[in-house]
Amino acid sequence: MSTDNPAGIPRIGDTAPDFTVATTHGEIRFSEWQGDSWAILFSHPADFTPVCTTELTEFARRSEEFAERNVKLIGLSVDSIHSHLAWTQNIKEKIGIQLPFPLIADLDGSVAEAYGMLHPGESATLTVRAVFLIDPIRTVRALVYYPLNAGRNISEVLRLVDALQTVDEHGVACPVDWKPGEKVIVPPPKTEKEVLERLNSDFEKVDFYLMKKEI
Repeated sequence: MSTDNPAGIPRIGDTAPDFTVATTHGEIRFSEWQGDSWAILFSHPADFTPVCTTELTEFARRSEEFAERNVKLIGLSVDSIHSHLAWTQNIKEKIGIQLPFPLIADLDGSVAEAYGMLHPGESATLTVRAVFLIDPIRTVRALVYYPLNAGRNISEVLRLVDALQTVDEHGVACPVDWKPGEKVIVPPPKTEKEVLERLNSDFEKVDFYLMKKEI
């Protein structure tokens, strides 16, 4: 296994660290596997654990919703490839779900280290529940961390994808609790001319710096 090795947790706006690693779908180089898609790289603490099983099965159930948004999913833990394969077969046998996305076997922890997924205060040996949303030019656009004992909200991960893709397409911002179909925020003015243009527009106006519109 090899990995580019930037220091610390990748921040929003950073280039996502690249790596070559064994997965349940064979060896991949992350950047080549991602291609021109968005990617969600998420870690789970360990195979054959209850909360992680519920998370992976829900990602699998909703994988088509991510695919419709041009998002690829890939999971990670510091378990071996043999453990991953046994667990995925167990999930298929006991729950009836085949995971359509690969799981990274990060046995030496190099990818977890590059992405800041090991938090010693939470566990010395297990990855926390990290989520990295990476855009098609391999920029980290969002990252979310959860503790070992609280599962993620997959609907919120999808909402975040929708918000960021809307921001990119329309040059707007998304307000609190925004969902597709709702009004978005017009970027604040940068000049006096833009202030006047906004005040004279048909936007929904709270004040000159806070306006909403339909898209």
